[in-house]
Amino acid sequence: MLVSAKSVATIPYSQYKQMVDSGKVEEARVGQSSIRGTLKAPLPGGQKEFVTSRVDEEAAEILEKNGVKFTRLPENHFLQEMLAWILPTLLFLGIGFFLLRRMQGGGAGGGFLTVGKSKARIYAETAIPIRFSDVAGVDEAKDELKEIVDYLKNPASYGRLGGRMPKGVLLVGPPGTGKTLLAKAVAGEASVPFFSISGSEFVEMFVGVGAARVRDLFQQARQKAPCIVFIDELDALGRARSSMGGMTGGNDEKEQTLNQLLVELDGFESGTGLVLLGATNRPEILDPALLRAGRFDRQVLVDRPDKSGRVAILAVHSKKIVIDPSVDFLDVASLTSGFTGADLANLVNEAALAATRRNGKAVETQDFNMAIERIVAGLEKKSRVLTAKEKEIVAFHEMGHALVGASLPGSGIIHKVSIIPHGIGALGYTIQRPTEDRFLMTKDELSNRLCVLLGGRVAEYLQFNHLSTGAADDLSRATDIARGMATRYGMVPALGHAAYEKEPGGHLGQMGMHPRDYSDQTAAAIDAAVKDILEHAFRRTESILAANRDLLEEGARSLLTKETLVEEDLQALMRRLLPPADRELVQVGA
Repeated sequence: MLVSAKSVATIPYSQYKQMVDSGKVEEARVGQSSIRGTLKAPLPGGQKEFVTSRVDEEAAEILEKNGVKFTRLPENHFLQEMLAWILPTLLFLGIGFFLLRRMQGGGAGGGFLTVGKSKARIYAETAIPIRFSDVAGVDEAKDELKEIVDYLKNPASYGRLGGRMPKGVLLVGPPGTGKTLLAKAVAGEASVPFFSISGSEFVEMFVGVGAARVRDLFQQARQKAPCIVFIDELDALGRARSSMGGMTGGNDEKEQTLNQLLVELDGFESGTGLVLLGATNRPEILDPALLRAGRFDRQVLVDRPDKSGRVAILAVHSKKIVIDPSVDFLDVASLTSGFTGADLANLVNEAALAATRRNGKAVETQDFNMAIERIVAGLEKKSRVLTAKEKEIVAFHEMGHALVGASLPGSGIIHKVSIIPHGIGALGYTIQRPTEDRFLMTKDELSNRLCVLLGGRVAEYLQFNHLSTGAADDLSRATDIARGMATRYGMVPALGHAAYEKEPGGHLGQMGMHPRDYSDQTAAAIDAAVKDILEHAFRRTESILAANRDLLEEGARSLLTKETLVEEDLQALMRRLLPPADRELVQVGA
């Protein structure tokens, strides 16, 4: 039954109580805050239905006792009811956004709404102080990139004869050779915006996020053209799809991101003033589609510096260091063959720290020598105390290296010999100073290097008639050289002029192993050839040290007394060396 609002009388609670006491109420429906009911006789207004607001009984009793007319004030519960369901909802939404932010690695400026945005660090035209003058030792690479600088400064002039600049330039070289520094120098010289991002920053756990970031990166770059987009560690993004071997699905995140990058490289013209620079130290694992013409058109080798390059790099990194005038960077460069630009920067810093520790006023040659020893041999282990017998074994071991190295041509000058423990496992060390940088080695020179590596073990064998664990690292390096002679360089006639193994770091199979492309019989022949090469080197080293046994013992005793012999101490000893009787390499495996 529907009851209209006009037929219901709203009465005070005190009146309600009086009507109850006088028996006028026929029926009452009691709620939490109100009472509705029906009267036996209608009110003067004709209403039999009534409603009243409940009042606390104790308060009602006091008011009634004093003859006060009372009723309850109306209360608005709307806000309370809204908060009752809004607050839990906001709490759950906040937790959800927090978890999504954490899953996406969201920091400042991150979060779910920016998950598809590029994470590239953007440098303005004046924010990069690096110039080509700050980069040394890679002159050929700088010459290649100067053309890119000219193009970025004046893109229109390069299309007047119908030619076009490369869309992408890939900087290839070992770690620490200055690829990232070169990219920043190009942006600094051209005075254009520089977008810098690592290949791994495109790859996320959600499929499609990396592709969205690639699109966003290139969209931002087009708006700021002319500019440079630099992708460091490109192999994290551009790994060859065939190398996955079907072990992951075709729609995985890395593949979609790479596909989007390929599309973007095809989607802009070379005249837009947008240049893509990439850097990697593993170009052999990149997808062929990424390296084809029209994408990364040009590859620039950023290799380890030669001797003159190392001198130039040392000069660059020493600008802010107080260097003593007596320091000759040519001598330092002679001792740092194979060092990269990053290694040389670390060397200068270590030399400065060494000079600071001895309270010197400037960095001297001795500080550079100490820094080289620290980098090559490791930190001196003063807490590692050798027994008298161990020190004697180490002394003969290191003097064996030194004597064999001094007697064979092309091995370099013996710079220092020490029996002070360094690094993790080095109980002593011998440092050679190459007379020149070598980029090609003959079979005889590799054989000589094997003899130098085995000099320590042979010296122990001659003096003590036993073998120790001290030659473990020497044997590992010697075995690598011997195996390379047999499998990569074709220096064993019995195996023919064939390469049976790829260079280290080449294409890997499905499980990360190098595939073997030869038979078991050939594998047995390779093992036999490696053993013969090492055995021949051992016997040849034995004949050299046996002929100079007196010098071996004299040098070892002097080393036990002084613990360290420098070049000046060794010169008199080395002048008395007898030349090896057998300099010719026997044709192993013939």
